[in-house]
Amino acid sequence: MVGIVIVSHSQKLAEGVVELAKMMAAQAPLAAAGGLDDGELGTSYEKIFAAVEKVYSADGVMILMDMGSAVMTTEMVLEDLDRPNVKMIDAPLVEGAVLAAVESAGGRSLEEISLRMEEVRATKKF
Repeated sequence: MVGIVIVSHSQKLAEGVVELAKMMAAQAPLAAAGGLDDGELGTSYEKIFAAVEKVYSADGVMILMDMGSAVMTTEMVLEDLDRPNVKMIDAPLVEGAVLAAVESAGGRSLEEISLRMEEVRATKKF
Protein backbone atom coordinates (compact mmCIF):
# COMPACT_ATOMS: atom_id res chain seq x y z
CA MET A 1 0.00 0.00 0.00
CA VAL A 2 1.07 3.56 -0.67
CA GLY A 3 2.13 5.33 2.52
CA ILE A 4 0.71 8.74 3.37
CA VAL A 5 2.44 11.44 5.41
CA ILE A 6 0.56 14.45 6.75
CA VAL A 7 2.76 17.51 7.31
CA SER A 8 1.36 20.42 9.28
CA HIS A 9 2.59 23.28 11.42
CA SER A 10 0.41 21.84 14.18
CA GLN A 11 1.01 18.46 15.77
CA LYS A 12 -2.65 18.26 16.79
CA LEU A 13 -3.83 19.06 13.26
CA ALA A 14 -1.57 16.44 11.65
CA GLU A 15 -2.62 13.81 14.19
CA GLY A 16 -6.30 14.74 13.75
CA VAL A 17 -6.11 14.39 9.97
CA VAL A 18 -4.47 10.97 10.38
CA GLU A 19 -7.18 9.98 12.89
CA LEU A 20 -9.96 10.97 10.48
CA ALA A 21 -8.34 9.21 7.50
CA LYS A 22 -7.84 6.05 9.60
CA MET A 23 -11.57 6.07 10.40
CA MET A 24 -12.21 5.70 6.68
CA ALA A 25 -9.36 3.27 5.92
CA ALA A 26 -7.90 1.75 9.07
CA GLN A 27 -5.35 -0.38 7.26
CA ALA A 28 -3.82 2.49 5.26
CA PRO A 29 -0.25 3.33 6.33
CA LEU A 30 -0.43 6.92 7.62
CA ALA A 31 1.98 9.03 9.66
CA ALA A 32 1.67 12.51 11.15
CA ALA A 33 4.56 14.97 11.03
CA GLY A 34 3.23 18.05 12.76
CA GLY A 35 4.76 20.79 14.83
CA LEU A 36 8.25 21.16 16.18
CA ASP A 37 10.01 18.62 18.38
CA ASP A 38 8.97 20.54 21.54
CA GLY A 39 5.30 20.59 20.45
CA GLU A 40 5.32 24.23 19.39
CA LEU A 41 3.92 25.34 16.02
CA GLY A 42 6.29 24.91 13.08
CA THR A 43 7.68 22.23 10.82
CA SER A 44 10.37 19.71 11.67
CA TYR A 45 12.72 18.20 9.10
CA GLU A 46 13.38 15.29 11.46
CA LYS A 47 9.67 14.55 11.99
CA ILE A 48 8.96 14.59 8.25
CA PHE A 49 11.95 12.39 7.47
CA ALA A 50 10.99 9.89 10.20
CA ALA A 51 7.34 9.82 9.06
CA VAL A 52 8.34 9.01 5.48
CA GLU A 53 10.63 6.23 6.70
CA LYS A 54 7.85 4.86 8.92
CA VAL A 55 5.32 4.38 6.08
CA TYR A 56 7.73 3.75 3.20
CA SER A 57 7.35 0.65 1.06
CA ALA A 58 8.11 -0.22 -2.54
CA ASP A 59 4.62 1.13 -3.37
CA GLY A 60 5.83 4.63 -2.47
CA VAL A 61 4.75 7.50 -0.27
CA MET A 62 2.66 10.58 -0.89
CA ILE A 63 3.09 13.64 1.29
CA LEU A 64 0.33 16.17 1.88
CA MET A 65 1.24 19.51 3.48
CA ASP A 66 -0.71 22.40 4.95
CA MET A 67 1.20 25.50 3.74
CA GLY A 68 4.32 27.63 3.57
CA SER A 69 7.29 26.21 5.43
CA ALA A 70 5.66 22.77 5.52
CA VAL A 71 6.17 22.71 1.75
CA MET A 72 9.71 24.08 1.94
CA THR A 73 10.78 21.70 4.70
CA THR A 74 9.28 18.74 2.84
CA GLU A 75 11.23 19.75 -0.26
CA MET A 76 14.45 19.70 1.78
CA VAL A 77 13.62 16.22 3.09
CA LEU A 78 13.01 14.96 -0.45
CA GLU A 79 16.37 16.36 -1.58
CA ASP A 80 18.14 14.31 1.11
CA LEU A 81 15.94 11.21 1.07
CA ASP A 82 17.39 8.25 -0.78
CA ARG A 83 14.04 6.64 -1.60
CA PRO A 84 12.28 6.24 -4.95
CA ASN A 85 8.56 6.86 -5.34
CA VAL A 86 8.08 9.64 -2.79
CA LYS A 87 5.88 12.51 -4.01
CA MET A 88 4.59 15.78 -2.64
CA ILE A 89 0.92 16.22 -3.52
CA ASP A 90 -0.88 19.55 -3.92
CA ALA A 91 -4.36 18.82 -2.57
CA PRO A 92 -6.62 19.88 0.30
CA LEU A 93 -5.14 18.39 3.44
CA VAL A 94 -8.19 16.71 4.97
CA GLU A 95 -10.06 15.72 1.82
CA GLY A 96 -6.83 14.63 0.17
CA ALA A 97 -5.77 12.52 3.15
CA VAL A 98 -9.10 10.72 3.37
CA LEU A 99 -9.21 10.00 -0.36
CA ALA A 100 -5.56 8.93 -0.41
CA ALA A 101 -6.11 6.55 2.52
CA VAL A 102 -9.16 4.95 0.91
CA GLU A 103 -7.40 4.62 -2.45
CA SER A 104 -4.24 3.22 -0.86
CA ALA A 105 -6.23 0.67 1.12
CA GLY A 106 -7.96 -0.26 -2.14
CA GLY A 107 -4.63 -1.15 -3.71
CA ARG A 108 -4.24 1.84 -6.03
CA SER A 109 -0.74 2.83 -7.16
CA LEU A 110 1.01 6.08 -6.31
CA GLU A 111 0.35 7.36 -9.83
CA GLU A 112 -3.33 6.40 -9.71
CA ILE A 113 -3.79 8.13 -6.37
CA SER A 114 -1.90 11.19 -7.62
CA LEU A 115 -4.36 11.51 -10.50
CA ARG A 116 -7.30 11.26 -8.09
CA MET A 117 -5.75 14.07 -6.03
CA GLU A 118 -6.12 16.37 -9.03
CA GLU A 119 -9.86 15.67 -8.93
CA VAL A 120 -10.19 16.39 -5.21
CA ARG A 121 -8.27 19.65 -5.65
CA ALA A 122 -10.97 20.88 -8.04
CA THR A 123 -13.99 19.59 -6.10
CA LYS A 124 -16.34 22.25 -4.75
CA LYS A 125 -17.91 21.72 -1.35
CA PHE A 126 -21.23 23.31 -2.27
